[in-house]
Amino acid sequence: MRKEGISWNHKRIYRIYKLLKLSMCRKGKRRVPARVKEPLKQPELINSSWSMDFMSDSFLSGQRFRTLNILDDFNREALHIEIGASLPSLRVVRVLEELKEWRGLPSQIRVDNGPEFIAEPLRAWAETNQIKILFIQPGKPMQNAFVERFNKTYRTEVLDYYSFVSIQEVREITREWVEDYNQNRPHGSLNDYSPVEFAKQWALTVDNFLIYPQ
Repeated sequence: MRKEGISWNHKRIYRIYKLLKLSMCRKGKRRVPARVKEPLKQPELINSSWSMDFMSDSFLSGQRFRTLNILDDFNREALHIEIGASLPSLRVVRVLEELKEWRGLPSQIRVDNGPEFIAEPLRAWAETNQIKILFIQPGKPMQNAFVERFNKTYRTEVLDYYSFVSIQEVREITREWVEDYNQNRPHGSLNDYSPVEFAKQWALTVDNFLIYPQ
């Protein structure tokens, strides 16, 4: 302004600055509470511990979409993959409520520090349902290794393999892939059983123990 010959003093400049509402609050960096490293181990009971994580990809048009992947840590079963252009915390809660209807709920769910997971709706829902939310440490994705390994397979065999034109197409291909993954895909960590086969073998072992205790 001085170079242009305008001789306003700083008080007048500040008054105009305020009248034009040029002042904008600086957005502070969100602080993530300190997280305690929780040991990652395979649960001994089915449906006792889940993992959740988000992924993203795009259609041929360039429009982005996201997926919410939910896994049972016991047998690596893909419980659900929610797909949408936006997946806020309220929708995460809605998906978990739907799973509750047919699967029941675990005692704990392991997640990262994404905004959807630290938001109030999920915190309140977990408290109401007496579920412990286990947050991994920031920048330590291997602390959620079960779902991270699943994400890699889903990325390779679905998201990177196909060129999608609609969200309905993503959902249909994903549904078919999840069914094959759960029913037929052998896992080295599950003695080469598929997730569903491993759960059945575990159920037989439990039933035999109850009938013929050691």
